[in-house]
Amino acid sequence: MRKEKEKKILPTLKFMLKTAVKNKPQLFIAYVLQVVVSFSQTMVNIISSKYLVDEIAAIIGGGKAEEHIPTAIFCIALIVGVTLLAALINYLVNEIKNVYSEWFNEYFEVGLSEKVMKMDFEHTEDPDTLDQMNKAKEGMSWYSGGVVGILNGFFNIVSNGVNVLGVIAIIAITCPLLLPIQIISLVLITIFTNKSNKLDIEYFKKLSKINRLFEYFFYKLSNPSNGKEVRLFDSKDMMCDKADYYSNKTVDTFREQYKAQYKYLQYSNLTNGLRDGLSYFYIGFKALTGAITLGDFTMCISSASTLYWGLYAVVSGVADTIKSCGYAYEYLKFDAISDRMTKGDKPVSDGEHVIEFINVSFKYPRSENYVLRNINITIKQGEHLSVVGLNGAGKTTFIKLLCRMYDVTDGEILIDNINIKDYSDSEYRKLFSVVFQDFELFAFSLKENIILDEQEDEEKLIKTLKMAGLYEDAMKLENKLDTTIFKSYDENGTELSGGQQQKTAICRALYRDSPIVILDEPTAALDPVAEYEIYKHFNELVGGKTAIYISHRLSSCKFCDKIAVFADDTIKEYGTHDELVKIESGIYSEMYNAQAQYYVENVS
Repeated sequence: MRKEKEKKILPTLKFMLKTAVKNKPQLFIAYVLQVVVSFSQTMVNIISSKYLVDEIAAIIGGGKAEEHIPTAIFCIALIVGVTLLAALINYLVNEIKNVYSEWFNEYFEVGLSEKVMKMDFEHTEDPDTLDQMNKAKEGMSWYSGGVVGILNGFFNIVSNGVNVLGVIAIIAITCPLLLPIQIISLVLITIFTNKSNKLDIEYFKKLSKINRLFEYFFYKLSNPSNGKEVRLFDSKDMMCDKADYYSNKTVDTFREQYKAQYKYLQYSNLTNGLRDGLSYFYIGFKALTGAITLGDFTMCISSASTLYWGLYAVVSGVADTIKSCGYAYEYLKFDAISDRMTKGDKPVSDGEHVIEFINVSFKYPRSENYVLRNINITIKQGEHLSVVGLNGAGKTTFIKLLCRMYDVTDGEILIDNINIKDYSDSEYRKLFSVVFQDFELFAFSLKENIILDEQEDEEKLIKTLKMAGLYEDAMKLENKLDTTIFKSYDENGTELSGGQQQKTAICRALYRDSPIVILDEPTAALDPVAEYEIYKHFNELVGGKTAIYISHRLSSCKFCDKIAVFADDTIKEYGTHDELVKIESGIYSEMYNAQAQYYVENVS
């Protein structure tokens, strides 16, 4: 258990310190200054108070006021002056901490986002990885307090440790028996605190998954884009019931945690009471017997209190820092998730590209069932392939493998006689312009959604919009191409129709101008007229590029050179449209005949 803690705490603390030094070294100067101020203020208050009380006692005892008042005034002035100076410095240091706390929160948010965007795609569909991502996000933010939260704990330990050393010297001279009283009390309370902290970590792990589900359902309830389904399918009660269920589960877990920790809180209170009683009895006895002065009595009381609470702060600070590092360690665990896919470094050559699937079989991670088996197909440069089949036949998986979102389980995929694993990842991805069925548009401008990270070319952009049939709609928008999509962050944004969104996604793929175009259900959200316009300009849209279409609407097949029919986890039929419709009781023939009425042209 101890080794397990060390594996979490030391790397996390080292990571936090290194991150702070690298990015904001001035933060350390602020912390060191605060340690010096705390020690100075503690020592001044304890020692000056002793002399102040002794001077007042001397005056009351008949001493000459003129001999004692200057020292008393000096002590008061010193206490007030140091207190005011400490308050000013602490205020400035805390302001610096607040600013840097926000900066580091954003720093780690960006880091987590970059990790999500760069990690192997399979991780984004893994529930365990998603749970770890949620732990990382929560653990690095409000559970641990991030860099500033952990550094606060670390430097509080340092500050209180320095104060403790100071008061130990005072107590050792005046009231030495106070030391074992304070230390024994502290040991007992440390035991109770550690047991309570273990429960914190245990319940944190329980809450992580509950919180992810809780956030999901409350997001669904509050997301305006879900308004149609909620209303038309009268699903409000069902959604609210699920949200209430996880809300109640969260509350029940917190209640269970409080009950489990309550007894340790009471044990600590009892120990504190016994400690205070013994301490006051011992110091009072020494004062009444004349062993110490009244000022010494005051100094011992302050020193005993400072010693105990200083030691308590050190021990509880260590426990809290261990706990905070345990939370933040979840971020390090997420960041350490390694990519399973091997990445090559070969560049992609210019010119024509030939795609080959050779005996490719595939099953998803954590699954024993194959989704694709023994796929063998060659796609030549400039060839237009239509991929058809019933739902669940493996069509989209076929595309994911080609785009190398997953590695094949068996077999290999070659492009230009080179295994795609050998190519540089960034170079390889440039080969493809893809529109998936579940494409994503962002709350950016229409232009930014199309261009993304590509070089802006006004003429090329206009041409692409016209080819996809979106130009006229774009020109009607209030700010034309600079109009923000969705109203999430811009009240003047626009809500595009389903067809317009799909055309935008098609524009994005075409603007990228990659040599291989992949369209997964490219016309699913388009009306028949818009679909006809897309296919009428089919050759103009794709040109001499290699194109792969997935569609349930077999109208696209007439524009393609070859058709691959997926069924029973493999390619069951392959050929041209004319070849496949002639196969008696063939899969494609039956599908096409079932839809034939939609493809008969009206002759006037």
